[in-house]
Amino acid sequence: MTAVLAFGAWLKNAACLRADGRAQWSPVHGDLGDPEACRALEASVRQLFARSSEPVTAVAHDLHPDFFSTRLAQQLSAEWGVPAVAVQHHHAHIGVVMADHGVDEPVIGLALDGVGLGTDGTAWGGELLWVAPGEWRRVGGLWPLALPGGDVAAREPWRMAAAALHALGRGAEIEARFGPVVGGPSAKGVQRMLAANLNCPVTGSTGRWFDAAAGALGLCVRQAHEAEAAIALEKLAARHLAQAPVQPRADLVDPQALQRLDLRPLLARLLDGPEPAEAAAWFHVSLAQALADWAAAAARETGTRTVCLGGGCFLNTVLTEQVVKRLVSHGLRVLGTRSTHCGDAGLALGQAWVAAHQLAISPEVAACA
Repeated sequence: MTAVLAFGAWLKNAACLRADGRAQWSPVHGDLGDPEACRALEASVRQLFARSSEPVTAVAHDLHPDFFSTRLAQQLSAEWGVPAVAVQHHHAHIGVVMADHGVDEPVIGLALDGVGLGTDGTAWGGELLWVAPGEWRRVGGLWPLALPGGDVAAREPWRMAAAALHALGRGAEIEARFGPVVGGPSAKGVQRMLAANLNCPVTGSTGRWFDAAAGALGLCVRQAHEAEAAIALEKLAARHLAQAPVQPRADLVDPQALQRLDLRPLLARLLDGPEPAEAAAWFHVSLAQALADWAAAAARETGTRTVCLGGGCFLNTVLTEQVVKRLVSHGLRVLGTRSTHCGDAGLALGQAWVAAHQLAISPEVAACA
């Protein structure tokens, strides 16, 4: 198998050299918005390259062209005279699981995280993929939500709840609902922004759906750290489920329309429904059942019997346990990461695995990367 040095992505960056089926890791450098982390990454990949027991024949990086890790990979590929292979973010997340377990047959991959650049240039993050060594395709994605204000929406869950209201055709309620919490001018501004589709890129990110749910329940208005809203929602759900079960919504998946899983009905109930603890539990259980049924339908359609779970949202133990339980009830083999972090800290292993298989099948892939 080709020796590939992968540079990771942006968040929780770590590099990985994969050779002879074994992975050698750099330290976790952290987010590449920090210049010190960027310098550490360059030092790490140069050290891994120099110490490799066999010649490195390719480097792998994220599809996003503006990441420091991408630019560094391209720079060093020219310096070292080896090809650089771009790997789509969520494809790499599933590649991590397949590398961890030595899987060489086709699988359905359920990749859930905050964000990753898709092949269509939009922000992905709730992806249903078919993956085989050297091949992959996107089967479907979550219903997209607007990001009012762009990246700031990922830091302010109330904006994602407002986007959900707009997606439900209830945008006129935004100012009245959120004005008392964030101030009338801010709420009115977001309402107008959504109505005019101004500075509102879209995303199918699972993380943003969790933010919308937390914002709808009033659990978190602004996040002081990554995933604060989703963690608060999970803790509330876990406490409720420890005391009482909930009956999930069971009609979200259309086996004839796997390209899009519409979660708007879940947010509609959260906006108008039960008290927060019960609502948080119901959201988790209903979302998990929908995701598992979605993946099971894709497995039937493609004739596969294995589902791989990748991406940082699977750090949520309530979601993970519910998804696995439901998939097993469908008679499917379910694999998650075993020795590697399921989030971006483990992403480089998937990049290396994907790139090695792509190059083995089509060496010319590097020329168009």
